[in-house]
Amino acid sequence: MRITKTNVLEKWANRYLKVVNTWLAKLEEESRKMWAFQLYRYCKTVVKTPDELLAMKKDKSSTEAEFLLDNFVANSPFTNSVTYNIASAVKSFYKYNYRSLERASGIVTLEKVKPYRRHSKEKLLKIYRSTQNPRDRALITFVWSTAIAKGSLTKIKWNHLEPDWEKQELPHISLPDKIIKGKGRGRYRGVEQHTFLTPEAKRDLMDYKDWFERTRGAKLKPDDPIFVDLRSGTKVKPIGNATLGQLAFVLSNRSGIPFSWHDARRYVETALEEIRINPNWARKIRGRKVRGEEAPYSRPAIEQLRAKYKEAVHLLEFTQPTQLMELQRRQEIVEEIQSKILSAKPLTDQDRENITRYRIRLGYRPPKKKQRTRPNGDCENGVNCGERFEKIKEGELLTYLRNGWQIVKETNNGKEVIVRKQ
Repeated sequence: MRITKTNVLEKWANRYLKVVNTWLAKLEEESRKMWAFQLYRYCKTVVKTPDELLAMKKDKSSTEAEFLLDNFVANSPFTNSVTYNIASAVKSFYKYNYRSLERASGIVTLEKVKPYRRHSKEKLLKIYRSTQNPRDRALITFVWSTAIAKGSLTKIKWNHLEPDWEKQELPHISLPDKIIKGKGRGRYRGVEQHTFLTPEAKRDLMDYKDWFERTRGAKLKPDDPIFVDLRSGTKVKPIGNATLGQLAFVLSNRSGIPFSWHDARRYVETALEEIRINPNWARKIRGRKVRGEEAPYSRPAIEQLRAKYKEAVHLLEFTQPTQLMELQRRQEIVEEIQSKILSAKPLTDQDRENITRYRIRLGYRPPKKKQRTRPNGDCENGVNCGERFEKIKEGELLTYLRNGWQIVKETNNGKEVIVRKQ
């Protein structure tokens, strides 16, 4: 049977106690399959079992395992990013079995393939409008105002918000080290995340909470997860990493705007940089360790941090169209309609409505209506009819007749003639 990320634990990892009990048991539950699958790939490529890998480091002075990993990296059949993940898994496996490899072994330099995404407010609004329930709407504004990482979204609870958060203009959220990067281990011990909700994110969160309690008939308690799996019925079950990933994929396709939850962290960081916030304060908002010697002294009070964050709110909010967003929207509509006209594609009813709403000039004039002539071929006032008529003086008649004109009638005074082009 083919080994995949889904069945790797049952079909492969469970055969080896050193993998399951000594290594995977110390990792996060939701990431165990991923790490086990990377180790499986390595073992299959180098034709070794996990027990044989550990046997190579029975003598800690031996470097056979290091050279094997180096050779794998140099001749890897996988992409750069996959090779990096596999090398990380191998080092982790040795480390948690107390046979750590030398730090210089298996070094992989990640190559940036695609540029970082930087979403405009208008693009975020398209993603927001592509959601189909209050939970997903709350997720979008929540993440793009707090910079809370995807891994923390599955663990955050209502009691992580400050008391009476509904009454605060910018509700404060405090996440302990156990549910953010590092999980409180080693150098990440004591690191906390202190961030805030924008008014629009607070509004969506309140709407989502009210909707869930009304439709499910279940009162959410302080120790319940904020974002729940809607497939669990009345049971309050936290949303999973797989569901979050699938949701981002679906909303990207529906809106036509590719995104990941990690993009929100760059969005918030950019807004904080624009208001020139202290770098250490920005790290606290993003839940990162304060660097260097200033760490023990960088303890801003929550109210100070809230006041500074307030300066960035106008840069963070995106659900209410601004004047700039309207101008950008108008430009896109104009370009789309002009493109249809040039390609002779039919205009939709929505296109015609947009033409009226934005007063778009399409670059052509409709043909003039022909004036109705009288049945006898004459026309009102003898000019400006469907055919070309001229009122000339009698002395000019010969010249006109030579040029192909013909007489229609003479005027009453006999001194002027109306002629018509044949």
